[in-house]
Amino acid sequence: MTGEQDDLEAQFAQWRQYVRRRRELRQTDTDELEDHLRGSVEELRAAGLRADEAFLVAVKRMGSLDELAREFAREHSERLWKQLVLTGGTDDPAVGGRPRRELLAMVLCAVGAAVSVKAPELFGADFERDGAFYGPNAGLLVLPWLAAFLAWRRRAGRVVVGVLLALFALGAVAANAYPLAEDSQSVVLTSIHLLIALWFAVGVAYVADDPRSPRRRMDFVRFTGEWFVYYVLIALGGGVLTVFVFGTFETIGASPEDFVGRWLLPCGAAGAVVVAGWLVEAKQSVVENIAPVLTRLFTPLFTAVLLAFLVTYGVTGGGIDVEREALILFDLLLAVVLGLLLYSISARDPLAPPGPFDKLQLALVVSALAIDVLVLLAITGRITEYGTTPNKAAALGENVILLANLAWSAWLLLGMVRRRAPFAALERWQTNYLPVYAGWAWVVALVFPPLFGFL
Repeated sequence: MTGEQDDLEAQFAQWRQYVRRRRELRQTDTDELEDHLRGSVEELRAAGLRADEAFLVAVKRMGSLDELAREFAREHSERLWKQLVLTGGTDDPAVGGRPRRELLAMVLCAVGAAVSVKAPELFGADFERDGAFYGPNAGLLVLPWLAAFLAWRRRAGRVVVGVLLALFALGAVAANAYPLAEDSQSVVLTSIHLLIALWFAVGVAYVADDPRSPRRRMDFVRFTGEWFVYYVLIALGGGVLTVFVFGTFETIGASPEDFVGRWLLPCGAAGAVVVAGWLVEAKQSVVENIAPVLTRLFTPLFTAVLLAFLVTYGVTGGGIDVEREALILFDLLLAVVLGLLLYSISARDPLAPPGPFDKLQLALVVSALAIDVLVLLAITGRITEYGTTPNKAAALGENVILLANLAWSAWLLLGMVRRRAPFAALERWQTNYLPVYAGWAWVVALVFPPLFGFL
């Protein structure tokens, strides 16, 4: 009996540690929840359940901690913003100072990113003249600071830190080891794919607390989408600020164009990368996730657009343009569809039965799969007729990867809609498939420049 009680107390300790990460809950709130949970556990044990069974049932009866956190936040909204950003507002001395430390760490990393963007100017680099340098190196100048903030927040171990340093060092080799001309196709390919590869390196820092968990990898997908939304909002606000700077300074006969172009825009854009990541982390347990909103809004819209494209293609019988701009457009379209699928997975209740939205998701994936097949046929036809180029080779590989993912995702979605396959199978497939995208990005950034003779 003593061993069973010890195991139960260990479970309560883990539960308390999890609840304390909800910053909007004070220590008194946590104690109130724990008292309620203990009472429920005792009732269930009296009814004949074992301690571990009683604990799991009692936690399930309490409902989602996220829902409880939002309920407390609504009842105590006067302290919410202070807890979220400034002081922490908690009476628990064990966690009271962490929000302040996170704020300080964010500021230091944001300043570091801004300084890194300006540092190349000390060696003669210039934004306007040296696009071949700043394009491939943009991610290397900024993303290590976001990764450093996330790794510090996750208390990453030495192994994870070593992996991060190795990945960013590999990225530096990919960006600078090859003598690429400014009009080289490889400059554009390296810039795009190295940025994608380094973003997955940021993902290593994000999942440092539990790298083997599929849910943590899916959390990184959600973090990516929400980071993008916050960054765009910050950029829009920065645009308004820039307009005011120009307007107010010009009224006194001073032109801020040089300051804005050389300092405000590059430093602000770099620092905002870290600030946006901090905002996602700071509000993740307080404000409703953006994932359900975005998926519910854009899934039907994109499904309608893809179906309309397929109908138009079938009626007109026209071919698909596979020049560089068109390839980038189609790949972006398919990537957005995949992002919507991933976001839908991250926001869905794993135990919920299939519904109309799952069928709509299946229609979206099948439509994207059909378009991907058409694009692949067009690319292979052009390569057979005119030969290959770096752009076409990269697009071919990307579309093959998308084809495999979309095809198997459609099969798993069909099984889930027909209640013949669990939702967990789709979730495992996507999280285990994420490294494939990162791997292809590294291949394009590292192998393509020498492979195609620095074209």
